[in-house]
Amino acid sequence: MTLIGWSQILLFFGLVLAVTKPLGTYLFRVFEGDSQPLPRVLGPVERVLLRLCGAADRREQTWVRYSLALLAFSLFSVLSVYLLQRLQHLLPLNPQGLGAVGPELAFNTAASFTTNTNWQSYGGESTLSYLSQMAGLAWQNFVSAAAGIGVALALARGFTRRPGPEGQKTLGNFWVDLIRGTLYVLLPVCFVYALFLVSQGVLQNFSAYPELVTLEGGRQTLAMGPVASQEAIKMLGTNGGGFFNANSAHPFENPTPLTNLVQMFSIFAIPAALTHTYGKMAGDTKQGWALFAAMSVLFFAGVATAYAAETQPNAAVASAAQVARAGNMEGKEVRYGLSASALFATVTTDASCGAVNSMHDSFNPLGGLVPLVNMQLGEVIFGGVGAGLYGILIMVVLSVFIAGLMVGRTPEYLGKKIEAKEMKLAMLYVLIFPLFILGLAAVAAVIPQGVSSLNDAGPHGLSEILYAYTSGTANNGSAFAGLNANTPFWNITLGLAMLGGRFLMIVPALALAGSMVGKKVVPAGPGTFPTNGTLFTGLLVSVVVIVGALTFFPVLSLGPIVEHFLAGAGKVY
Repeated sequence: MTLIGWSQILLFFGLVLAVTKPLGTYLFRVFEGDSQPLPRVLGPVERVLLRLCGAADRREQTWVRYSLALLAFSLFSVLSVYLLQRLQHLLPLNPQGLGAVGPELAFNTAASFTTNTNWQSYGGESTLSYLSQMAGLAWQNFVSAAAGIGVALALARGFTRRPGPEGQKTLGNFWVDLIRGTLYVLLPVCFVYALFLVSQGVLQNFSAYPELVTLEGGRQTLAMGPVASQEAIKMLGTNGGGFFNANSAHPFENPTPLTNLVQMFSIFAIPAALTHTYGKMAGDTKQGWALFAAMSVLFFAGVATAYAAETQPNAAVASAAQVARAGNMEGKEVRYGLSASALFATVTTDASCGAVNSMHDSFNPLGGLVPLVNMQLGEVIFGGVGAGLYGILIMVVLSVFIAGLMVGRTPEYLGKKIEAKEMKLAMLYVLIFPLFILGLAAVAAVIPQGVSSLNDAGPHGLSEILYAYTSGTANNGSAFAGLNANTPFWNITLGLAMLGGRFLMIVPALALAGSMVGKKVVPAGPGTFPTNGTLFTGLLVSVVVIVGALTFFPVLSLGPIVEHFLAGAGKVY
């Protein structure tokens, strides 16, 4: 590890810290303020869109109605993206002449982008037309991110709203949250962001693929397309789906060290800012900073481990001194090096982004362990746009309950009692996650349809299976890249994992919000456990780690951990 490497990491985190308060304040104004920005310009557009959604009156919804609106919109999204892929050979903006996408792959991709996962079992430049990429995938990148913000705000309203004669059982309006998140936040930022990317060399065109003559005299087809517009929302919305199969390792998506830094920064920007938004909603910004601090501790632990692991040589070439001295550069872009690659891998799996600028399958065992653990902790280390906030708030409920048990007092959070119903909903949220990951991984590890797709044997092969279902259920979308997931079995099971990891966890979160919103506020007393200080931050970090460790340590010990010790003994898979 070098001073320059750590300077890059600290510069990145400094930018995230600097934007948290101003952007969080802006988000508070957009979603909770009496007036939104640019009312004369964007106000009429918002009113037209709400009228089209049948929500012109902006009537607030109970958690049931909010959930039904979200689920209905998501079902429409899945069907739309599925049909667009199946019919793309009949539609315009297909200069490559690509055919229809097969049914299993179309289902997987539709589920993937609707759930903000962006898992890709296909090569973008060789499978999807420009119209499918823009009207299907890029559209979903916007609305799935905005829907995640809406769910986070709904849960935050459940905790922070005080009972009153009006609205005490409501959590906002899904259509209002969806449209405001898209119109006031994602679209304007992405417009400027895409122009910046174009200035750095990212493609943005509708050209046919040219065929070039290489220096050796051969012929090579060069992929083109409207890349910058999708790249911007891919990062800002923590979506992660690459226009090209190589994702952010491709020079047409991520050409310079500056674009690499800005892409990582944009992944964390909104999730970090939402912690400050939450603090303002609670009437105590220290509540938000406590969440930010817990996320930051876990982030630095992960990036330090990944960076240290990747500075060690790959066990397969450790005997070659000149190669070993450079660290583990297999699967990494030379123009980014070890620190930027380890940082990108940590950031993209802390958030549910899944974009990659290096191949995680090529990381050393402990380096590959970090992305796995980041996702298995529940994507709460800043997390996805919205998903990180509602995930960490579930962990807050567990932490407050444990603190209450310690002092023999009914647990409270923001003056509201945490009772049996809330704990059941929180535990349902927590248990859905390992049910899909471990259940599906167990099946895939023992049947021919699962193991036939593996590129490696032994513990690394198990890590490939585990990583795939972890990434799908966590709505991350990154892959170990050593697994051929484009088979009927993998497309269907990963599609189900993505849908379950999104909606079967959102519904309990919204139900918890509905249970909390009508509760009376109890004044703080001598036995009240403060949730805005260092002690609570430490407890929250401990609960996140313990819940993840108790759930996944046994299977991790059979995968990357045992692989690390075998590599040390000279056995490389």
